[in-house]
Amino acid sequence: MAEDDFRRWERELEPDVPDERPSGGRGLVLVAGLTATACAAVIAWGDVPLGTAGLVLSSVILLLWRIGM
Repeated sequence: MAEDDFRRWERELEPDVPDERPSGGRGLVLVAGLTATACAAVIAWGDVPLGTAGLVLSSVILLLWRIGM
């Protein structure tokens, strides 16, 4: 972990060095929006427990994805 922190610090000092990996924030927002819309549609069609379970499960998955696990 210390080596990664040091590389991050070096990157701040050298502006010409490109990032090693893209953030993927746009894809994360798209997946979250589509998942929430699908679960809301399931709830609107009358299957509230399934829609709620989908929202909870997808929230946990997106949270873990965002923190990098």
